[in-house]
Amino acid sequence: MDVSTLAWLVTAGVVVGLIVFDFFAHVRTPHEPTFRESAWWSAVYIALALVFGVGLGMVSGWDYGAEYFAGYVTEKSLSVDNLFVFLIIMTKFAVPRAYQQKVLLVGVAIALVLRTLFIVAGAAAIEQWAWVFYIFGAYLVYTGWNLAREHGAEPDPDAGEGLMVRWVRRVLPTTDEYHGDRLTTRIDGRRVLTPMLLVMVAIGSTDIVFALDSIPAIYGLTSEPYIVFTANAFALLGLRQLYFLIGGLLERLVYLSQGLAFILGFIGVKLFLHALHVNEVPFINGGEPVTWAPEIPIWLSLTVILGTLAVATVASLVKTRRDARTDAEVES
Repeated sequence: MDVSTLAWLVTAGVVVGLIVFDFFAHVRTPHEPTFRESAWWSAVYIALALVFGVGLGMVSGWDYGAEYFAGYVTEKSLSVDNLFVFLIIMTKFAVPRAYQQKVLLVGVAIALVLRTLFIVAGAAAIEQWAWVFYIFGAYLVYTGWNLAREHGAEPDPDAGEGLMVRWVRRVLPTTDEYHGDRLTTRIDGRRVLTPMLLVMVAIGSTDIVFALDSIPAIYGLTSEPYIVFTANAFALLGLRQLYFLIGGLLERLVYLSQGLAFILGFIGVKLFLHALHVNEVPFINGGEPVTWAPEIPIWLSLTVILGTLAVATVASLVKTRRDARTDAEVES
């Protein structure tokens, strides 16, 4: 896939423009968005992602279009799981609802910068060393296994108090009181950081951990850095609206982690099989490609991803509805 420098610049400019628009149109004036507002703008960002995918397929071919859609769906589903952690961080820092939009938008901007660095590093590593696919595949299988084992576990009460936040608290003066949506304020003539800045640091630094899962996962679906970047960008751009739209639904998606665990494991196996096809490791098949290893086509990957998410969602809603009915019967 040949992407010109101009196309990269235009794409980056559009992404930055959407973030700036989001800030001035919705975030600059603090308020808690209504369900209607969140639903409308979530639909707009999803529509933009779909239009881009169709356009990419028409211009560059539908193989690339299918890779984009598979990557976008995977990144979007992983971002929904990330919202659980964002919710814990917001609760821990007691962020007023009216200010949460600003925190999330800044978090999205930080996430895009960090993931771009990971994408560039990943692309360089893959081009230089084919054996990186083995590492990506093994890591995804390991991550999926851990995610499945952690299903139903209590959330970490220390989420948000990561190394970065503790370091900032230790070396810089901070206050535990909010002063509107300001990042810094003066107390007794001294400039101090407010919890607004600390929670932004917490969400931004937490995304480093998320990127360790999502970037290898999407590289298991496509080797094109442009598709990896755009799929991540469109998945993250609607994250703020999605947070407010499905905030109450998050607690009902009890099987989402297991569904994501299966998806990560599946992509990990796909990466391992691909690594066998481009094998250069001396102690595997004498350093020669393993031609008999099956290749998983992109249409099958997209079908498995969408099917798994559908099953996990339906099963979750059925279970929570059954549990609610059982609790009502016990109380009566």
